[in-house]
This record gives sequence, structure tokens and C-alpha cells, in this order.
Amino acid sequence: MTENPHRRPRISRLPSWSLVAAGVVAGGLLGGAYGMVKPPAYTATSYVVAVPTERSDPGSALGFAQAYGRIATQPAVLAAAQAKAGAGVDTLRESVRTATSPDAPMVAVSATSARPARAAAMANAVADALTAQAGTAAADTHVELRRFARAVAPTEPSSPSAAVTGLVGASAGGLLGGLALLVRPRRRPEPEPGRPATLP
Repeated sequence: MTENPHRRPRISRLPSWSLVAAGVVAGGLLGGAYGMVKPPAYTATSYVVAVPTERSDPGSALGFAQAYGRIATQPAVLAAAQAKAGAGVDTLRESVRTATSPDAPMVAVSATSARPARAAAMANAVADALTAQAGTAAADTHVELRRFARAVAPTEPSSPSAAVTGLVGASAGGLLGGLALLVRPRRRPEPEPGRPATLP
């Protein structure tokens, strides 16, 4: 029996959804490995509240709370806090974040570190330095900052766990696999034996 010279062997191909599946698996493995290798981070938060003096009003306190929230990470405040924080100005600038509320005259000072106790120390040190900075200007602003709640050493990390990073990686891998599936070149169907190929 002779083989038909016009017949080409069919090459088995993987199904189209295999790109998405491979992306999900690879992304999940990489994300999970990243979550296991990266050391956990802990975040502690200290709160200070703006209080108006007898010569001011609550509206002024709210406005100054917004202003003090913006200057909390400025070099002058961080330099005053570095001794108590046990960290330099550069470390405090990278680790400390502030947040304010449009409804309450309160400033939240958060610090993140690989050590829970250090995170609390940095947050409290910056909050104390900010309170002292506001005290020097209280005679002109008629607004004082007072400690509302001190930061305590967190017991659980604020960074995502390996399971969460694995899910994020799997989602990203599946998305990339889907995009690769959309942009991959399409193969034209092969002509049947004995029939000439048609021009597009």
C-alpha cells in the first residue's frame, strides 16, 4: 500500500485554553513563592487629634488637622522623631504614612517595619514630634494637637500571605495567558488533497 504523497501528517496541537491554564499555574506558583520568601511586614498606627483653643472653633481644628497630616512626613518632623524612633530620616520617610479624615480633626500616623515593636516605636515617635511641632505654633494657630491613641506592636502582619499572593499571581498569569491567546497568529486551514489552495 502506497502512501498518498499529497497527504500531510497532522501535528497534534494543545487546546487553545491550555495557554490560560499554563498562565494560571505559573502565576500561582510564582506568586505563592514570592509570598513565602518575602519577610512579613507589620504596620502600627498612632492617632493625634486637633483641639481648638478658646480663641478658635472646630472648623479651624479640622482644617489644621488636614495641614498637619501633610507636614507629618516633612524632614523637620522626621528629624525630631529619629532619636525616639531608632531610625534615620530616610527610613522614616519610606516607612511612615499619614491619613486624615474630612469629617474629624484627627491624624493617623502609620509606620511599617519587619519588626512589630519598631513599627510602633516609629509611629509613636513621629506622632509625638508632630504634636510638639504643633505646640510651638499653637499661640498663632489657636489649635493644639493632643495624643488620642498610641500605637502598639501589631500581632499580625499587614503584608499579604502566601495564599493571597498566589491568588494574585494566578489571576495575573491567567490574564497574560488570555492575552497571548488573543494575539497569537491564526493558522490557515490546509487544502484538501487534489484541491488547489485559494487565494485570500
